[in-house]
Amino acid sequence: MKRYLIVVVCLMLVGCASEMKLISPADEPERQAAQSQKLNQLFHNYFEEILRLFPVFSTRIGDHRYDDRVGNAISERHRGQQRQLYTRYLDELSKIDRDVFNGKSRLSYDLFKRRLTIKLEGLRFNSHLIPVRQLFSFPIGFPLLGSGGGVHPFKTVTDYDNFLSRMKGFQVWVDTAMANMRKGVKLGVVQPRIIMEKTLPQLEAMIVSDVKKSIFYQPILHMPASFDETERARLTRDYTQAIEQRITPTYKKLHTFIKDEYLPKCRITVGLSTLSGGSDWYHYLVKAHTTTDMTPDEIFQIGTNEVKRIRKEMEKLKEKLGFKGTLKDLERHLGKSTRSYSTKEDFVNAYMQLRVKIAPELPKLFARLPKAEYEIKPIEEFREKSSPSQYRSASPDGSRPGIFYVNAARLKKRPGRISEALFLHEAMPGHHFQISLQREQADLPKFRRFGGYTAYSEGWALYAEGLGKKLGMYTDPYQYLRSLNMELFRAVRLVVDVGLHHKGWTRDQALTFMRENRLGSTREVDRYIAWPGQALAYKIGQLKISAIRAKAEKALGSRFDIRTFHDELLKDGALPLDLLEAKMNAWISSQIDKIS
Repeated sequence: MKRYLIVVVCLMLVGCASEMKLISPADEPERQAAQSQKLNQLFHNYFEEILRLFPVFSTRIGDHRYDDRVGNAISERHRGQQRQLYTRYLDELSKIDRDVFNGKSRLSYDLFKRRLTIKLEGLRFNSHLIPVRQLFSFPIGFPLLGSGGGVHPFKTVTDYDNFLSRMKGFQVWVDTAMANMRKGVKLGVVQPRIIMEKTLPQLEAMIVSDVKKSIFYQPILHMPASFDETERARLTRDYTQAIEQRITPTYKKLHTFIKDEYLPKCRITVGLSTLSGGSDWYHYLVKAHTTTDMTPDEIFQIGTNEVKRIRKEMEKLKEKLGFKGTLKDLERHLGKSTRSYSTKEDFVNAYMQLRVKIAPELPKLFARLPKAEYEIKPIEEFREKSSPSQYRSASPDGSRPGIFYVNAARLKKRPGRISEALFLHEAMPGHHFQISLQREQADLPKFRRFGGYTAYSEGWALYAEGLGKKLGMYTDPYQYLRSLNMELFRAVRLVVDVGLHHKGWTRDQALTFMRENRLGSTREVDRYIAWPGQALAYKIGQLKISAIRAKAEKALGSRFDIRTFHDELLKDGALPLDLLEAKMNAWISSQIDKIS
């Protein structure tokens, strides 16, 4: 028996020695390199499949291999492909040892796993049954794609032929959307009536009797001079036929369907929680947009507190100026001495002058500036009544600049004033700055380089508004008051969005709350109704970034360098807020170690 035990122990020791040899320090670099190569290949393969599945996204980031396709992401077949893809890559990721990585590779591993998990979870919900709305839905975005001024290129004959193919794909998408919406009616998953009422005029604007007045005819009017006469004639004929026989009839069909069949079945309620399973759906959207585990009630309370805090700041400004009236009276009073504009051209030019003013100030806060250019344009007439000012990103290769779209819809009726805070948010150092820097980092895996998190990107843009004074802005009390108004606006969103989709508020209740805070915009309330959860990201992200900066300033004292801080905050691209905080905590510790 004793001899048997000795043999067993020896065998165990041999086995242990073998295992120890497999993971010996000498072998570790080789093993790590193999695992790293496997991980990077997984990232590459995933992104290639994503580009094929979502060809318009591919075009948007400057990859033009799939410019002849639309990608019917709302079809059951496509959703099945998505589900299969996310599940397969999660399984492949689980076979790679996370423990061998550190730093950027481990961060990428964690981000990839989180992305796949949240995407899979999102497919549990029936967003494909409500695919049309007044903003950021495909029928509203497709005209921009085909206008000649969007992301689809119109430089070669092939580019033109590719979009003809996309017009066919658009027909298929609309047919699928209508079938889905009919299914949604049967299941009780329908849009609020107010949302579809806002959508109808946008669809109607695409129904033209004169082909040359169609936005889809613009590429023909601006055809490159290098095209020979034969191709010019053919493309003119093909585009005329496509608009007459595909585009206009398709928009007319969709418009008629919504007006006569769908609209009467739409719900009077506006909150997502009024749908079956809507409460779980909203909780998912809160998590997805904020990248936190905060509950709607917690966010509602944060919003309430922030509204009170910002209003106190406004009252302080009023006292400082010695003004005796209400805040609304103060804004009206200050506005009288601030220049206003009554034409789109003058309005855009004023923002261009602001751009020139801010540009030389940026190096004071940032050591690294983006290379990508950007333009400033008014929002197109067909969507200006229901779309807010916004930013569209530049192509990574620099061939297409970013665009800061300003809403100039009401200038004819009422002259408008530019907003310094809006410029800081949408252009520099807000969205254009952050997104361009991220896309210029070729060493990032492409799913990170071209990915994003709403709380980070919108949180950064709102934080950027707060940098105005350091950039020489807000010297005019009117502009500073307006910046406080915009911050208040984002705080109010926390209350209104949760109120609508979690607490059972009506549209009128939301409007009343906004008007109590001098922000009575029906367009904005309708945006929150159409896009649940997205409006929460701004304030939640800004508060987290501001808290991280406050911690760094306290820890580093006089050694705190705002330029170094900002560069560190931005260098890894968009991150979920918890991972951003962990990364910045590690950076703060490393800076303390350098000091000591």
